Amino acid sequence: MSELNKIALQILSNGKGILAADESTATMTKRLDSVKVHSDENNRLLFRQTLFSSSSMSKCIGGVILYDETIRQRTTNEKSIPELIKLSGSLVGIKVDTGAKILAGSKEEKITEGLDGLRERLNDYYELGARFTKWRGVYLISDKYPSKLSISANAHALARYAALVQEAGMVPIIEPEVLMDGDHSAKDCLMKTSEVINKCFEELDLNNVDLKGTILKPNMILPGKNSGEKISSEEIAELTIDCLKNNVPSSVPGIAFLSGGQTEKEATANLNQINIKNNTNFIMTYSYGRALQQSALKFWSKDIKNIIGTQKIFDHRANMCTLAAQGKWSENLENSQ
Repeated sequence: MSELNKIALQILSNGKGILAADESTATMTKRLDSVKVHSDENNRLLFRQTLFSSSSMSKCIGGVILYDETIRQRTTNEKSIPELIKLSGSLVGIKVDTGAKILAGSKEEKITEGLDGLRERLNDYYELGARFTKWRGVYLISDKYPSKLSISANAHALARYAALVQEAGMVPIIEPEVLMDGDHSAKDCLMKTSEVINKCFEELDLNNVDLKGTILKPNMILPGKNSGEKISSEEIAELTIDCLKNNVPSSVPGIAFLSGGQTEKEATANLNQINIKNNTNFIMTYSYGRALQQSALKFWSKDIKNIIGTQKIFDHRANMCTLAAQGKWSENLENSQ
């Protein structure tokens, strides 16, 4: 077993998932504004430190994705944030793209940037304690999108990123996100997501990326937010598994879904069904941001000094997600808090 494969399995095994705490300063400011908490470096640190020192970290969270500001911060008792995360047995990850910009040649679509200087930044992050990384490509979906240009350009960037990350001794999370925005059907989502994932693996192969040392972070197959289409968790699970079985090489050790605009409960219930129906060899788990943090953030905003109360809310959510990653979640357990 290669070192990279070991890292990937350590993050994903035994029902563990990934806490995506890699919101940029601008995004975190929006989140804090929404709950009327002033966004400064101390408050951003306090909220994240509260989550990272929760008891569920050691049982549920295999890896935490950080943002550049956070990986360099020290906690209030002078430990570095990477040290705090490692204390729980969790691995440190880092978002390394520099954001999605307008794609030249297709003005409504985006291309993710950040390849310039990436090799040097990766060496820096490795020294700071990171052992895995994240890069997100975003794809619009409609009758004319994603375009061949967007699919090709983002797959190429994801593959070049992944090759550089493995060269630096870390595991790349490959995140091609077909957005939930729009009025498309679940069948359309299946078709477009399949095309996107397929192209990503074609490019990863061209760039000699060792797939055993990667983690795929895709969207689930869902109807568009504005489609009016309602489908059950069972149908979402079947479509999602079909998409992955047909487009992801079996050497990929695991899949950590993004929540992509689902509520906390939807993201948990859908992951649970995926694991009940999982007839593949892939580990199927979570890499959630808002779907792990939103309730905790709302509670914390009422009294930012109530650390224990906030941790209790976060622990419940993390426990529910880890049960779902094993197909063991239920409504009764959800409501037992």
